[in-house]
Amino acid sequence: MTAPKEAPKTGAVHPARVFSGIQPTGNLTLGNYLGAVKRFVEMQNSGIETIYCMVDLHAITTWQDPSDLKRATRELAAGFIASGLDPKKSILFNQSQVAAHAELGWIFNCVSRMGWLNRMTQFKDKAGKNREAASVGLFAYPNLMAADILAYRATHVPVGEDQKQHLELTRDIAAKFNNDFKVDFFPITEPVIEGAGTRVMSLRDGTKKMSKSDPSDMSRINLTDDADTIAKKIRKAKTDPDPLPDNLEALEGRAEARNLINIYAGLSGDTPDKVIADHAGQQFGQFKPELAELAVAKLSPISAEMARLMNDVTEIDRLLGDGADRAAAIADPIVAEVYDIVGMVRSRTGNRHTEGNK
Repeated sequence: MTAPKEAPKTGAVHPARVFSGIQPTGNLTLGNYLGAVKRFVEMQNSGIETIYCMVDLHAITTWQDPSDLKRATRELAAGFIASGLDPKKSILFNQSQVAAHAELGWIFNCVSRMGWLNRMTQFKDKAGKNREAASVGLFAYPNLMAADILAYRATHVPVGEDQKQHLELTRDIAAKFNNDFKVDFFPITEPVIEGAGTRVMSLRDGTKKMSKSDPSDMSRINLTDDADTIAKKIRKAKTDPDPLPDNLEALEGRAEARNLINIYAGLSGDTPDKVIADHAGQQFGQFKPELAELAVAKLSPISAEMARLMNDVTEIDRLLGDGADRAAAIADPIVAEVYDIVGMVRSRTGNRHTEGNK
């Protein structure tokens, strides 16, 4: 992955900074790893400033069992670290520990427009037919996502295709805030969408995204799966009777075959074109064992390290607290400036957000 070299041009100078987050709702999957976490690590190792968050405030837009949420937040942190995110190189924290997210989220509730949110397809999908029963938080979710990003004036956000619309809204909110208050304060954040494995599909249905909410555990590989389970799921993945062709175009209409090629590419670091050229003519009876061996080699060390980390949640909590302090050191002065721009009087002694705290 090529690191962003400079921020998008808005007039003001904003240092390149990456922000992204994942909801702690249990079971990090291969899709999360290839589509997000692996790229997080690549960006961290490129030397750019990286901030990665367990977005637990977003998680409660639908009801969560409190004990499950705590466990899932720690497990997600363990997954981040086991996958190669270094708490000394990246800022790692859970969203609820940094008040700037919720505070800026309210400001953006007053900048964003109902019509914009009504166009968000994810709300329609998640709320379903009974949207009147959905939480206000689920409806306003994109405004909080904008606050997550802009509380750090992040210039680049690695996202999946399903979040691209929300990032477009973030750009609209930033532009409207700048225009409303005649400032050049927020950058127009750029999405980073790339990589062969950015959209990993179900092992049971190649037309559906791999999801931790799928009723069938065989549809996905969890990062907590052991080596035997990973290999079993790959061997039992749905395919077709035809051999692999020698080019990607010939996979048109073969969703499951294309998905396994993409997974191999994502895990190996090769392009899908190279993978299919290297395996042209193979039946899946030969290809799937090779993919299983690769998946076990890449993923079983992650699952083992996650298990080790989860045996000491006190250390996970310490790392998250340290990350939250570092995140707040960046976000609090930015939110203080926002309050000043908007016209809030913040003169109480000891308040984190005081006028002139720039």
